[in-house]
Amino acid sequence: MHVPDGFFAPQTWIPAAGVATAGWAWALRRLRRALSARVVPVLGVTTACCFGLMLIAVPLPLGGASVHATGVAVLALHFGVPIAFLAISLVLALQALLLGDGGVTSLPVTALALGLAGPVVAVVAARLARPLGPAAARFAAGWFAVMAAALVTALLLGLQPHLAHDAAGEPLFFPFGWSTVLPAVLLPHAAVGVLEGVLTVVALRGLDREATPA
Repeated sequence: MHVPDGFFAPQTWIPAAGVATAGWAWALRRLRRALSARVVPVLGVTTACCFGLMLIAVPLPLGGASVHATGVAVLALHFGVPIAFLAISLVLALQALLLGDGGVTSLPVTALALGLAGPVVAVVAARLARPLGPAAARFAAGWFAVMAAALVTALLLGLQPHLAHDAAGEPLFFPFGWSTVLPAVLLPHAAVGVLEGVLTVVALRGLDREATPA
């Protein structure tokens, strides 16, 4: 899900930066009302676990993009979409700035795909699958969150050859269209989504026990 600099044309990442900035401002306002002395340490540990998960990346055959588990559904279901958006955005920013894992110009795009689309879909999937039981709902949240983020990223990557090319029609940024990008991104993430679903079930069970008074 990490995308290096130079993959997205300015026509993509500049508008994404505007949308992401508005989203971060909205999420910060919600964050102030949600934080408490009990929430902060749990959120910190959960975000740190997401940071570690996202460092275990398997390269995709797309010249620098990668696939990995995220923990995004855990954040979304336990803390809510706004906090998940901020936490995942922070993780992506730290990895890009400190470790060179992912690009700075691509950060707004990946933050919106993984940090916003992923949590929103996780919450919707969990609600729709609730009649199947809590474990199935949480598994669905994890799988669909990963797939939603992968789909948004793949669609935007595949759009780049159409947005920016030279006079001869050669792409100036990411060179592959949707016919290549969609299967290359979605198929590996479908497999990772199974792991993500299991992690979501296990992690939320642990958080449930932590939140239950002794």
